[in-house]
Amino acid sequence: MEIFTSWTSWRQAEGPLGEVLPPETVRALRDAVAFARRWHGAQQRPTGRPYLDHLLEALEVAVAGAGVDDRDVLVAIVLHDVLEDTSCTEAEIAGRFGPRVAALVRWVTRPRGRAKVDYLASLVKAPPQAVLVKLADRASNVQELQRMPWRFQRSYYLETVAYVMPLAGSHPWFARWYAEWRERWRRVERWPAH
Repeated sequence: MEIFTSWTSWRQAEGPLGEVLPPETVRALRDAVAFARRWHGAQQRPTGRPYLDHLLEALEVAVAGAGVDDRDVLVAIVLHDVLEDTSCTEAEIAGRFGPRVAALVRWVTRPRGRAKVDYLASLVKAPPQAVLVKLADRASNVQELQRMPWRFQRSYYLETVAYVMPLAGSHPWFARWYAEWRERWRRVERWPAH
């Protein structure tokens, strides 16, 4: 199973991106990274790493792994948590990056007060481009799941298998990656439910 953790700064990402994407897409991604960095500020991942690391990992999964080259999808991947985790609005995203990017980010944003499983189940109705955003996001989250507490590992694993893996079926690279990931984590299914 391939792990995507080599882009921990825009400087590390820009070169590889420039080798496979048009200059205008790289410029849009540079702008999106700056926008996300401003909104997420000092937020950290549960592991204590800067939040931007996750956004760049998800971008690396999409570009270096799945070969995604749709500018709006890639920008939405970088911005996928700004509505859920900051006070940024959909209008601010649309004003800066266009309505399509804003719509993709909205699709992958869990509405406040809505149960997580209901939100994840609703993604079967999402457009394929929004599904790509979610698949890249979750791949970043689960690729090093062993770093999290075991109870979280188990529940997140089961949630991913139940709700996210079925979304990967129409995206061959993601289907293969998640199948390899599941095989690696299959032992989790045998853990006792405490």
